[in-house]
Amino acid sequence: MYKKLVAVNDGWVRQGMDNQIMDSGSRFYGGVADHDNGIAWATHTGTTAVMSIWACALVCEDSRYYHDELLRERLELAAAFIVRAQHEDGSISPGWTNMHSPPDTAFAVVGLAQQLELLERHDWSALEGIRVNLRTFLQRSAQALLTGGCHTPNHRWVLTAALGFVHRLTGNEKLIARADQWLAEGIDCTEDGEWTERSNGIYNGVSDIMLFHTAELLGRPELLAPVRRNLRMMAYLIHPDGEVVTDYSGRQDFGHKFDMSSYFQVSSIMAHRDQDPLFAAIAALGGEALDRPDASSNNGFIGYLLYPELQKSSVERGSLPDHYRVVINGQFPRARYLSGMDAAGHGGKIYHSRLHPEFGAPVARQREGKTSVTVMTETNSFFALRHGDARLLGVQVSSSFEPGFIKMNELAQLESGYLLSGTETKGYYGPIAGDRLPVTASGPVSPWYLLPHQLREVTHLQEHHVQIELTESQDGWQLRVRCDKPDVLLNQISFVFGKDGAFAGGELAPAETGTQFWKEGTVRYTAGNEWIEVDGGAHEHRARSIRGASFPADCQTLVVNVLTPYDKTFDIRLSPAR
Repeated sequence: MYKKLVAVNDGWVRQGMDNQIMDSGSRFYGGVADHDNGIAWATHTGTTAVMSIWACALVCEDSRYYHDELLRERLELAAAFIVRAQHEDGSISPGWTNMHSPPDTAFAVVGLAQQLELLERHDWSALEGIRVNLRTFLQRSAQALLTGGCHTPNHRWVLTAALGFVHRLTGNEKLIARADQWLAEGIDCTEDGEWTERSNGIYNGVSDIMLFHTAELLGRPELLAPVRRNLRMMAYLIHPDGEVVTDYSGRQDFGHKFDMSSYFQVSSIMAHRDQDPLFAAIAALGGEALDRPDASSNNGFIGYLLYPELQKSSVERGSLPDHYRVVINGQFPRARYLSGMDAAGHGGKIYHSRLHPEFGAPVARQREGKTSVTVMTETNSFFALRHGDARLLGVQVSSSFEPGFIKMNELAQLESGYLLSGTETKGYYGPIAGDRLPVTASGPVSPWYLLPHQLREVTHLQEHHVQIELTESQDGWQLRVRCDKPDVLLNQISFVFGKDGAFAGGELAPAETGTQFWKEGTVRYTAGNEWIEVDGGAHEHRARSIRGASFPADCQTLVVNVLTPYDKTFDIRLSPAR
């Protein structure tokens, strides 16, 4: 693995140099231009990420760039740039997303602190100018870290890690006190290892590595417990090809392809520390997938250089599970926690973020050979199936009742499958009592937004209930979707397939871009050497889509139009194992 890390790192050195802005008259002089927008940023995914690559190459004797003078000069220019890009308050501003951002500063701090440690361990006086600028950036960041807040749950642990790193550099005890304030909020991880954002592709790994650093720097080994839980959970959230399950994420990795490379550093360290074969297997899978360095805050090669014992680790690699049926968060008392939301006092509102009430919702996972199944609650899709190259990325139900997709709220295990249910309510709102009206109500103009709408009485409250039964069959799955609402409602049941396969059979007709009506018959979707066959189409109304329910443009979606009440059964058959 060490040799691969050296090779991968060396392979990205030149690209960073080619993208470095060398116009001395530019405000971005020395920074590395972003591939998408051409601007240099002092962020953990921008210039500081490239600096990590260069720092590793300069001090690694096995790198072809070891002590390369031109590369050293380029790193010195980059280090000077990030100091110029830092505001007087110690923060940085990644202009595509945030301004004067404490969490983005913290991400950068975690990466730069590791760079500084790496360069300080290396006896080469020519690096001193770079070290000075790194120390300057880190020392100045203390002000932003001491006073700054966050947007998202994982940001808290990024901040505690950064506070720990700067405390180690400066000895300022106020930094520890600030970290303690964040930690006092408690750890947002279920017993089964699920973090708030349910982000298997990105933010699980962020929380893991940041809590590892926090535990180390603050001397809090108990903070490693949720890291271990999440790594053990992730063993069940990997498809046969190594792709991570992102079908129910609460963040931007939702529905996109990610691998386990972002878990490489933390799982390698934890495997060695715990002598744990499962963690070693996760690290090996992450390492195999690693084809480019990660952000500066999670650079696996820096981890290998700062923890040289990893290069000689003798932990026997275990096997990742490939035949299982598990329910994650099946015993989590989510309803009890949700019942306390009103008492929290925020009224269901949070600014520049989300409350993530889906936290702890159950997810079922099954693997057998090349077939991988995910059954989900509290997300737009409730079922996803991978069978070799054939991918049924999601099955969804949408309705005109509360326009959009219906999220399943409950999941129960059956002897050979699962029972899901989703309930929506929708009512109307009466007049506000006269003695509760504001003064503006009797004025010449009464703006709607000044009325106390929370005081309106709910009338004609309606309920819409959908039940789904998923049953394993001899050659695949049977899906039964039911709704007994007697009033006529427009519904669609959608089957979202990967873009790489082709359909054959059935009666299909154009709907919207990327979607087709599936009116009747049996449809076979083939990709590579595998196929998925479904039957049960219907076309009871002509609506091309349901308002509020949009389908991914880079997929192929079959839509089944039904009217309430309905009771539809779909048989899903898979090509035989090869």
